[in-house]
Amino acid sequence: MAKWSDFFGGFRLTLQHLARPAVTSSYPKVKRAKQPRQHGRHVLNRYEDGMEKCIGCELCAGVCPVGCIRVRGLDNPVDHPVSPGERYGFVYEINYLRCIHCDLCVEACPTQAITESKLFEFSFTNRADAIYTKAELLVDDQGFPQRLPWEDWRSGEAEMTGGWMRATSPSGDADFEGITQWSGDLGFGVRAAEGGQSGQRDDEATGSKSIRHEFAPHLSSQDKLAEDRGLAPVLRKLQEQSERLKPKGTK
Repeated sequence: MAKWSDFFGGFRLTLQHLARPAVTSSYPKVKRAKQPRQHGRHVLNRYEDGMEKCIGCELCAGVCPVGCIRVRGLDNPVDHPVSPGERYGFVYEINYLRCIHCDLCVEACPTQAITESKLFEFSFTNRADAIYTKAELLVDDQGFPQRLPWEDWRSGEAEMTGGWMRATSPSGDADFEGITQWSGDLGFGVRAAEGGQSGQRDDEATGSKSIRHEFAPHLSSQDKLAEDRGLAPVLRKLQEQSERLKPKGTK
């Protein structure tokens, strides 16, 4: 005859999770903030003076493993150049029915013309809408991605395009982390470098955050960082709440 302890012991894991905060949210009304390294819909960037970064070199199309990118370069008009180089991207198309978001195109681009936003919630009612042209990919006059009717943009999803690409250390040398090595973007200027192992980081500027820290309430004690065990996270949360309640301008 089974003991009552054996019976309730089978529900031990379930009962443990009942006391933990819920991970789910009321999607799509509420969307979780995405990580800086989120790979979403592409954008074509401009320099701070408004000129296009794409020089029509077609390296992105050449490296694409599924052949979803089509680029055709054209010589810059002498009286009205589109990009600082000799050529510019006259035709730029991405077929999102094929794209696997491997981001090799972003890695291959020599001018950081193509990067990615955090948006991935977009769908199509016909096949033609899935082929994004240059007019839809190129950022607007404020430097923000174009917002198409079938895309669900939320706050922060266009602020750090290609955040995972903005940085960091060539050849894995940590001495170069946090050192700017790219040009500014229209509407944003020179974006902050992504944080790395060197300790030179500005998480507020880049939106970087530790997964272990964010999901500490859902982890087992042995998987938590030392600062997230015991009463430390409770006291830190109370301190953060008190800081938010302070009137602006007070110390």
